[in-house]
Amino acid sequence: MTLKNIPDEVYERLKASAQAHRRSLNSEAIVCLESVLLPERMAVAERLARARALRAGLPKATFHVNEIDAHKREGRA
Repeated sequence: MTLKNIPDEVYERLKASAQAHRRSLNSEAIVCLESVLLPERMAVAERLARARALRAGLPKATFHVNEIDAHKREGRA
């Protein structure tokens, strides 16, 4: 399959994603298509990798139990 007229932004994001996941452009395109067209078939390892990547992007913070409880109760009245 050959894709033509891919917008530059889409190509660059696909390329960056492929590099981040250590895949070829072709493999990354397949993974992207599968995730959209067959979302229930995502491998457990891929789900874990995505969750870990999202977690790694969050700022490092520690919360005290009292703070967590206060935030959970916030707005409940």
